[in-house]
Amino acid sequence: MRHLHIALWGVLPYLVLVLFLAGSAWRYQYDRFGITTRSSQLHESRLLRVASPMFHIGLLLVIGGHVIGLIVPESLTEALRVPESAYRANALLVGGLAGTAAVAGLSVLIWRRLSTRAVRESSTRSDRALYPVLVTVLVAGLVATLAGSASGDYDYRLGVSIWFRSLFELDPNVDAMRDAPLVFQVHTLTGMALFALWPFSRLVHAFAAPVGYLVRPYVVYRSRRPAPARALDGRPDRA
Repeated sequence: MRHLHIALWGVLPYLVLVLFLAGSAWRYQYDRFGITTRSSQLHESRLLRVASPMFHIGLLLVIGGHVIGLIVPESLTEALRVPESAYRANALLVGGLAGTAAVAGLSVLIWRRLSTRAVRESSTRSDRALYPVLVTVLVAGLVATLAGSASGDYDYRLGVSIWFRSLFELDPNVDAMRDAPLVFQVHTLTGMALFALWPFSRLVHAFAAPVGYLVRPYVVYRSRRPAPARALDGRPDRA
């Protein structure tokens, strides 16, 4: 059992990181024009108009919460005199709302894809593999946030966060993750699966930010119709 935990929490994260970086570099080198969302807005826009912003905004807030929760140690919040009760209440309120918005938006997007024939037929194999993993990641994370913040029985900053930061030190604290509740382990494992699928799915469009538009020169448009001839006085020549 000890070897299994070492494989899951000490080896697998680095394998996923290598696959994520190598897959992203390969995709950029050989499939640059395939880095797209494969938008299906022309097939159906009513549900997409509501669900897409809900999912993306909720997901951005969830990612921000993960960055703060995993990277910022508990000693720093204590030094800033942030009460533990206030930290948990903020995680429960903001994290709960963000997670709920992301899950709700994703649910509508999946329903749209299943119920609209044109959208369903445009789905790829990577989509069929991606959506179950993404649903599991978000639901497990939401359950962990609500259960952990509400009960206070487990402090992930003294377990999962320590394991996460130890990965950057190249000395994984396997025991910190081994003792975490099952829902946190499921959330972490499916999260790693999501990053392994990332370069080979539509999620890669997150790297396609149109930064070049900020510095590119203006595009000059000219009419194809020839300009009317003008007389010497500057008026149009009606001859």
